[in-house]
Amino acid sequence: MEKEWTSLSTKWEKLTLANNFIFYKVMRHHPDACQHLIEILLGIKIEKMEMISEETMMVDFGAKAIRLDVFVKDSKRMYDVELQIADTKELPERTRYYQGIMDVDSLKSGQQYKELKDSHIIFICMDDIFGKKLPVYTFENICMEDGNTKLMDRTFKHFFIVPNCATMLNEGDAKTFFNYLISEQSADTYTRDLKEYVDDARHNTQWRQQMMTWERQRAYDFEAGRTEGAREKALDSARNFLANGVSPEIVAKSIGLKMEEVLRIQKEVFPDKNTAV
Repeated sequence: MEKEWTSLSTKWEKLTLANNFIFYKVMRHHPDACQHLIEILLGIKIEKMEMISEETMMVDFGAKAIRLDVFVKDSKRMYDVELQIADTKELPERTRYYQGIMDVDSLKSGQQYKELKDSHIIFICMDDIFGKKLPVYTFENICMEDGNTKLMDRTFKHFFIVPNCATMLNEGDAKTFFNYLISEQSADTYTRDLKEYVDDARHNTQWRQQMMTWERQRAYDFEAGRTEGAREKALDSARNFLANGVSPEIVAKSIGLKMEEVLRIQKEVFPDKNTAV
């Protein structure tokens, strides 16, 4: 336990803005920095931005809840900014789900659909998840038949590929930001401010404790997931064996399940069959 805690403490001292936890803390606690990041990424100007304090969003009981890294709104638009370290092979589907929940959250009872705000979901990715070697991939709904007519639902998904942006973008604030994200080399006022915010974050003992607890829970959840996955595989094997006529006694011994559990599975496989032994 103590060794694990020491390892996490060492890791904390080396964290940069390219870490989900640090990115989340810096952007949420420095709204001006968050606003400027959105402005340089999308090439827009935000007059007044509202940082949404609610971290977790859920449409209804039983629905999958989401925690948005940075969810902000201005008078006409809403933005979700996510830092994605690894390609989980489901990012397009995540943008689809986030999009729907953000819309539900923003449209109040009695409002018309045209009152929905423009929606921008921004993923800052370390991997080129589309493999086309572009610095930025921007998506909006367009008619497949003519490849030109836009649906005009005002929803946009942006994927910024950090290594590609750092090397392929023209000189400017965005390129400087992505270079900083990779190298920690601050080259303008904005990235120098970010470096200061990251240093301050690493000296925040409460955040340090939160991060270490979070990392331990993630490791526990991962191991629990592996265990649960092995169990589900064993149950599937038992169903297949029983369906193919293998006796419950052999199934129990071969797979390592309890006899009572195998008999319960047999009842599921053959609901009309007397399974008493």
